[in-house]
Amino acid sequence: MIQIGSQTAPAVTAAAAKPTIYVVDDDVGVLGSLRFLLETDGFSVRTFRSGGALLNVPARGEIDCFVIDYKMPDINGIDLVTELRKRGEDAPVVLITGYPDKNIAARAAAAGVKHVMRKPLLEDSLIKQIRGAIDAHRPST
Repeated sequence: MIQIGSQTAPAVTAAAAKPTIYVVDDDVGVLGSLRFLLETDGFSVRTFRSGGALLNVPARGEIDCFVIDYKMPDINGIDLVTELRKRGEDAPVVLITGYPDKNIAARAAAAGVKHVMRKPLLEDSLIKQIRGAIDAHRPST
């Protein structure tokens, strides 16, 4: 407990902190919509307009989940995930795509991506995918 004036408030623990989601998409409208959706649902969100922008961030800090678009001009989402893994980043990824391609799911799975969703996204489905990915990634206590 933390003393604040004459009142005592519970201490904020890591478990009580907002999960941090990094969203990568070259479509500004999608980024804004996803930011609004995720922040409304209690997540801390950081957005990037390209894979290169994400890779150029020197210290990413604690990331609970990535939401990454598949088709971007500089690097596709699967290659971005591969590069993140090479750099030691092991947070779960939800890959989103507006391009129907039977091979994306197989290629994503080969890169370690367990969650692939098609645009347009169903809000509840995306939130469930993110929360499920974070819960599955957390160490058992």
